[in-house]
Amino acid sequence: MQRYEARLAAVHERIAGAAARAGRDPAEVTLVAVCKTVGRYDIDAAYAAGQRDFGENRVQDARAKFSDAVPADLRLHMIGSLQTNKVRQVVGVFDLVHSVDRIALVEEIERRAAAQGTVQPILVQVNIAREQQKHGCLVEDIDPLIEAILCAPHVQLRGLMTMAPLTATAEEARPVFVGLRELRDELRVRFPQADLRDLSMGMTNDFEAAIEEGATLVRVGRAIFA
Repeated sequence: MQRYEARLAAVHERIAGAAARAGRDPAEVTLVAVCKTVGRYDIDAAYAAGQRDFGENRVQDARAKFSDAVPADLRLHMIGSLQTNKVRQVVGVFDLVHSVDRIALVEEIERRAAAQGTVQPILVQVNIAREQQKHGCLVEDIDPLIEAILCAPHVQLRGLMTMAPLTATAEEARPVFVGLRELRDELRVRFPQADLRDLSMGMTNDFEAAIEEGATLVRVGRAIFA
């Protein structure tokens, strides 16, 4: 546990520094520990060290790791791409799905959540960098997607998510983060009824730049679990 206490403290120190540079309160930023490379032992150790939000890329991995004895205050985030046929395993299990990028996925989440009598919080994943190999809605296609979410009573929109190119430096990634923040601001004008409180952006190499540009959720793996 001591190892994770030290690593988490170092990450939170970086979060606080980035927030200070942006004139923000570090409490506005939630650290999501990406645990795709580790098992339940390390997750439990990080939890014991104070970490509460954990992110998984694959539904089947999350089911294996979090199938029993999960603390009530542990929050599970789906951060990987989500196939429609996996939605039934996600709704009501994950506290927040970061990767909703198409109307068909919204419709399936709505169907499954309605059947369970629950409301599923989600973020819209946006491909700001326009990388062909990346998932995510393109900026010009986002309005119909937002409209579909707002018409789905069992789907709760909470904001937007993006990924910078994996090869980018923090400064090369910064325009992507600026782009997501500016898109959020534009959407607030077009959809004043939409809840767009969260911006999920930034990973181990660039989360400080993301915080400086408005991130409220940062997805950090290697700085914690490597």
